[in-house]
Amino acid sequence: MRELRVIGLEPGGTHVVCADTESGERFRLPADDKLRAAARGDIARFGQIEIETESQLRPKDIQARIRAGATIEQVAAEAGVSMKKVERFAHPVLLERALAAQKAQGGHPVRENGPALQTLEEIVSLAFRARGHNLEDADWDAWRGEDGHWVAQLQWQAGRTTNAAHWHFQYDAHGGTVVALDAAATDLLDPDFGRPLRGLAPVTEIARDDEFDSFDAFDDPDDFDEAEAGADLGPTAEPTDDQPLGDEPSSPAAETSAPEPLPKVAPQHQSGRDKKGRPALPSWDDVLLGIRSSGRG
Repeated sequence: MRELRVIGLEPGGTHVVCADTESGERFRLPADDKLRAAARGDIARFGQIEIETESQLRPKDIQARIRAGATIEQVAAEAGVSMKKVERFAHPVLLERALAAQKAQGGHPVRENGPALQTLEEIVSLAFRARGHNLEDADWDAWRGEDGHWVAQLQWQAGRTTNAAHWHFQYDAHGGTVVALDAAATDLLDPDFGRPLRGLAPVTEIARDDEFDSFDAFDDPDDFDEAEAGADLGPTAEPTDDQPLGDEPSSPAAETSAPEPLPKVAPQHQSGRDKKGRPALPSWDDVLLGIRSSGRG
């Protein structure tokens, strides 16, 4: 590297004149803010001026975009500079966002009856445990929204799906309050989340195919009807001279069981006896015409 020494200034002070110590060749440098910062040893100011000259984004703009949620990669690509040059200005803002995310975890979610006693971190931890997730594997972040208030984000992986929940966070002396901004955040704050669902009634089993195998034993459906009818009938007895044809033979179960009471006769129904209690006899007209009379003939 060739060494130069400062000779002086050009008229007007716009450039600094330097000369090579060996060859005596002269050079000039613009006397701008970048040279002044380098002469003072102000590295921060020197890097800031370098970014301003290489891109259209000022360091203040870079920090504003990082504070609004942008990443270093996004800002570097937008500014057209290296990530290393953006990191020096983004680092303080990233610490600010991490502190805001930590405070949001200690905030109290707002519900219909007011702020909850538990913090956001405690409630989300219970919800994650009910889902079978681990809160330690999730990532917390925060940034300032367009309205100037902080937005807290919780991002986690479930299988191949990346999920995210967002809350509006406002800090105060009591830890602050958080309000859900999307459906995922609302589900995590639901106090009934994780409770077992109402059980379902068991489904009645339908008849299996092997229960109908007995139909195959009958080639003719009439044979099945006769067999089924015969299976329901018990042993029959021949009627005797002392027993009418229409009466059924008595069985031991019928003899031991108590007789059933006779049904009451309706007021309009005739009992078949006259007023003196004697059986009513049919008249000749009834016998000839085949009509049964209710009175005595």
